[in-house]
This record gives sequence, structure tokens and C-alpha cells, in this order.
Amino acid sequence: MNPDDYNDHGMLRLPLWFWTILILQARTWLLFVMAGASRQQGSDLLTLFYPDQQSFWSGMLLGLPPALVFLLSGRRHVWPRIWQAGYWLLLAGMFVTFALQGLGLWQSTDMISGVDIVLALLDAAALAYWLLSRRLRACFDASHRLA
Repeated sequence: MNPDDYNDHGMLRLPLWFWTILILQARTWLLFVMAGASRQQGSDLLTLFYPDQQSFWSGMLLGLPPALVFLLSGRRHVWPRIWQAGYWLLLAGMFVTFALQGLGLWQSTDMISGVDIVLALLDAAALAYWLLSRRLRACFDASHRLA
């Protein structure tokens, strides 16, 4: 690896796709923050994307690990063991999210929306990248520090 691939703490820089996946996985939290910022239309915005309140709360629960990993990412050199566990926690969350989406699409009696299909495909791509990217896996490995 190139020395430019490391940050000031000697850890590998996180790839752009890592941040994209975090945003995708924490999308309910982002929508919640946007709804809070828009005050008058916030409730309408949440109802538009989450007509079922249970799906909103499951999205908040599944989005919590990516939000926490996002907050931890700047201080990962301080808590390397927690950082390493974050890889597996996010992987498990992606599997659960994808499984719930598949179950929801399979059990749906209504017309399946294009948004649901696009989100399922994006989640599948994120899961594939998470599993196949050596660079991303190395970012969570404490042995890949610049001495």
C-alpha cells in the first residue's frame, strides 16, 4: 500500500464507498433529521416514506449501528477493538435489512414500488461490496497500521 493511503494516525483511509454505504444504511436516521429540520412538513415527510410506523422504527433500529460507526470513525484509533467489531455489526445489519426487504417484497400483496426495488438492489450491492472489498476489510483490521 502507498503511504498516502494512510491518515495521520497511521490507519488506512476509509474508501468513498464506505461512506456511501453508511448513508444508505442510516437512511431512516437521515430522513428523521431532515423531517426534524423542516418542522411543519416533517410529519408529512415521514408519513410519505414510512406509512407504516413499524417499518419506521425498524429502520431506526437497523440504522443505529451505521450512525454509531459514523460517529466512531473519526476516533477509531482510540477504540480499535470497538472499531473492529463495527465491521461485523454492520455486516449483520446489512444481512437483516436485506432479508427484511426480501420478505417484505415477497409478502407484498400490493403493487411493488420502484423505490422498494431500487433500495433492495442498492442494499444488495452494498452487501456485496462489504463482503468482497479487501481494502474495506483492511480498514477494520488493526494490523494494517502504518508503523
